[in-house]
Amino acid sequence: MTRILAIESSCDETAVAITEDGKLLCNVISSQVAVHAKYGGVMPEIASRLHCENIDVCLKEALEQSGLKFEDMDAIAVTRGPGLIGCLHVGLQAAKTIAALYNKPLIPVHHLCGHIYANEYAGEFKFPMLCVVVSGGNTELVLMKDHIDFEIIGETKDDAVGECYDKVARVLGFPYPGGLPIDQHSKLGKHTYNLPKPLAHEGSYDFSYSGLKTSVINLVNQLKMKGEEIRVDDMAKSFQDVAIGMVVDKAARAAMEYNVKQVVLAGGVSANSYLREQMALRLKNTDVELIIPPLWCTTDNAAMIAKVAERLYKEKLFAPLTLGVDPNWKISDFRKFE
Repeated sequence: MTRILAIESSCDETAVAITEDGKLLCNVISSQVAVHAKYGGVMPEIASRLHCENIDVCLKEALEQSGLKFEDMDAIAVTRGPGLIGCLHVGLQAAKTIAALYNKPLIPVHHLCGHIYANEYAGEFKFPMLCVVVSGGNTELVLMKDHIDFEIIGETKDDAVGECYDKVARVLGFPYPGGLPIDQHSKLGKHTYNLPKPLAHEGSYDFSYSGLKTSVINLVNQLKMKGEEIRVDDMAKSFQDVAIGMVVDKAARAAMEYNVKQVVLAGGVSANSYLREQMALRLKNTDVELIIPPLWCTTDNAAMIAKVAERLYKEKLFAPLTLGVDPNWKISDFRKFE
């Protein structure tokens, strides 16, 4: 019997989960979204302080829900990166303290690897597999030829798609986080605004969202200065068509080129209904299976960290207690944590 306690604190959710032989016993999440909403985005210093306040509460709740003690764990897993450096430190220090006090091995987990493996709660992986990782801080296409084997074949050169959504939502007057309101309003509008498609040329699997974000902001400001009406629903539709279209186009092309058996969506933006719909349509008449994660594990949580840790525990991929965080940790370098 293997029991893993996992901690996630990379951004604005403090989370603790416990698994037993792959079975999820508890998944406690304390979200800070309501606090950061008034600022229109995550304030790193405030997020770090709230993690300090919430981590003990989440740990206690997880133990109570599972009916277990720290002594019962076989390993302590924690998100080491990428993420906000102060937030990552809170989770890592808590994990290292528990590991040291109870003499348990420490397992460092890559945050994006967690998002990918959250899909194991939905289905069994088949390789080779293409992972479409889309979130507030990341936009990547990751090729997996086997378990815990990652090759980045495309990534954003500037802003992530989720960050772009939040910035566009702000200029359109929508609340934070911006993904859901844009998704909802786009269903009511038409694609009437002409927006650029950065890095849309053939051959590249990389992304760029800075230009798209700037174009929307400039267009809205120009319309305001001219006193012209801003058709919010149409703007949302025009933006989402381009933002999600770039992901779907590149992912579908990569799936064919690399002859993958499966495509999985991962990250907070994987909750977007248009992305789910368009990926399903694009792969409908192919031999490629699509796995869409359940909505509960699209946002940051510790259950996904525990899922990765289960495999790393079998490999005995443990870290020393001198381990530090790495806010820029590459998923292709996840075994390098010295």
